[in-house]
This record gives sequence, C-alpha cells and structure tokens, in this order.
Amino acid sequence: MVARIAHRHVDVDGVEVFYRESLPDRPDAPVLLLLHGFPSASHQFRRLIDALGTRYRLVAPDYPGFGHTRAPDGFTYSFDRLADVVEGFVARLGLDRYALYLFDFGAPVGFRLALRHPDRVTGLVVQNGNAYAEGLSDAAREFIALTPDTPGGERTILDLFTLDATRGQYEGGTADPALVAPEGWLLDQFFLDQPGRRQAQLALAYDYHRNVAAYPRWQAWLREHRPPTLIAWGVNDPFFTEAGARAYLRDVPDAALHLFDTGHFALEDRLPEIAPLIADFLG
Repeated sequence: MVARIAHRHVDVDGVEVFYRESLPDRPDAPVLLLLHGFPSASHQFRRLIDALGTRYRLVAPDYPGFGHTRAPDGFTYSFDRLADVVEGFVARLGLDRYALYLFDFGAPVGFRLALRHPDRVTGLVVQNGNAYAEGLSDAAREFIALTPDTPGGERTILDLFTLDATRGQYEGGTADPALVAPEGWLLDQFFLDQPGRRQAQLALAYDYHRNVAAYPRWQAWLREHRPPTLIAWGVNDPFFTEAGARAYLRDVPDAALHLFDTGHFALEDRLPEIAPLIADFLG
C-alpha cells in the first residue's frame, strides 16, 4: 500500500506554513514530526512518508525561509523564531504527543520544542542532527565562527548557496551517487534562488553559534528525560561527524545507534535500511 498524502497551508501568526502529512486509516496512529535541514524543506521526506505513512501519521512542515512556506516582510530569521513558528504550527494542528525526527537544522528547532514541552515528546529519531561539540567537523567549526565582521565571511556563506554546493551536500559521502535522485538538490536550489531567501539563510548562518551555546541545555534535557532514541547517522557527513552520533550515548545510553556508509542526507540512498528501523521504533 502507498500512503495518502495531504499538502496544506496553515497560518501561524502571519506565516503561511506549508506542510505535508500522511493520512493513515487509524485516527490514533503515532505521530512523527519531521523537521528538515538546510537547504531543504519537507520534500526531503517524500519517500519516507510514502514508506511509513499508511501506519503512522508523519507531519512535515517547511520552516520560514524554506520550501513553500511564506513569511511576511520583516520576519526575523533566527533559530528561536523558527522554533516559535513550528511550536505554533504544532498547536494549530492539535498535536499533543509526537516523536521528533531531528535532522541538521531540525535538531536546534526540535530541541527547543522539547525544552518547552517535554511532556509531548514520545521519542527521538536523530539523523545527522548534532548536539555535541565533538560532533562538529573542522569545516563546521570554521563556518559557525563566521560573523558579519569576518573578512570574506559573507562570501564564504553565499558560496554555500550555489547549485554545486547544494548538489555536493546530497552526493558527498555516498557510496553510490547514482542512488541519489537529482530532484532533491534541484528543488532546494530553486527555493534558495527565490527573492529574499539568501538573506534569510545568511541570517540563520550567523545565528547558528547560539545552537552550539545551547548544547549543554539540550544534553541536560536528554539526561533528565531519557527519551526513547533511535540514531541513524551517515558517517561521511562533512559537517557532523560520527563522534557526534556516539556522543548521544553518554546521555541516552539505551539509544539504538546505527551507522551508515553515506553522507549528510542519509535518507537519499539509505532509505531501505533506515525506514524499517523507524517503523520498528514507532511501533
């Protein structure tokens, strides 16, 4: 069976949030809130929703500055504000219990939600979503250290918004790039090239250091709540290293850790292995 998928917008304080969700037959199906990364949007989860959406309610919003979501002029792009919008989105949909899928930017958004509403979180699926200093590669550390006053810093960030860089994020580290569909990076680049999007991403890049500063709070939350956790990690990620995956075991020692010979966007070529793990976890 193939999942039925709905595609909708909902207003959250003036932000027209686009989202896609599966429509399982069971009204009480477990919910997995899919939080996407950079430079992508909810479309990165299309195949996962197809695979699991008949049994589980998978809900994937686009953040402001990404995908089909439309933010008003003057919107302040920061990770706190992204979390505010996703928090409002969850409230609008009436989701009071859900597991979180934390990938890339989805980790700082999701951990903010978890700290605000720990009682709602039934578990974590962590896929290259970093929360530990040792999980940052040298390249990631250099990027995070850039400020508006860094000579050449803005140019360095803007170079990440090119088609070659976007494609490289998808194919880099994969054992077989032929398994990665080109539609993903082409659609990401289409949205990156829309008016105002590069400025939004530049603001988020300069704000990223606040996530690193918040790592100790996220780790303390993990130690206190010990949520059921599944970790599926592409070990050839140029930004978030294998050490970051293993570090979770300090705070959630019962987490299930699975490492894959692939890169940042592990679902692109490892969906056949990862989807059953998620299904078992939610079940």
